[in-house]
Amino acid sequence: MKIKITGKELKITEAINDYVERKLDRIDKYFEESEAEVTLRTEKNEQIAEMYVTANGEKYRAVTEDKDMYASIDKDIDILEGQIRKAKTKREKMMKDGSLKTIETITDQVAEISGEIIKTSYYEIKPMLPEDAVLKLKEKPTHNFLVFINVETGKVNAIHKLKDGKNYGLVEPEA
Repeated sequence: MKIKITGKELKITEAINDYVERKLDRIDKYFEESEAEVTLRTEKNEQIAEMYVTANGEKYRAVTEDKDMYASIDKDIDILEGQIRKAKTKREKMMKDGSLKTIETITDQVAEISGEIIKTSYYEIKPMLPEDAVLKLKEKPTHNFLVFINVETGKVNAIHKLKDGKNYGLVEPEA
């Protein structure tokens, strides 16, 4: 785990640094690669610990204050660990819900409904070049197509991913 510890109006001693690193080991066990930003500061009589943990594209944050800096750090670690466990449980439940049995029953239900519009999506159509549309589509890996107004022709076009996963197709209306 990469750890960055910052002190605002507070000198980070070796003892505090070691304590934070030792406590963040509890968080590190949940991830292969992770980063933590820890900001420690004092305001009046309160010791405030603020922690941001980034791992697997997810961000977790905890901010607590206490009379004692070590207690504040402990509270942050407890909060972060709870957030991580909750997210992990939610992910596992989604994976379990997406099992083959569930998918088979969903496909059976979908087979009953046919020829109906069952979902409507709304989005803004922007004028751009086809090359720009490809770049925009690459930014959104979950999308298969993008509808846009072709700047060169002034007509509505659609760019879509081809089955090979590497190339794109352009749908353009006839004159």
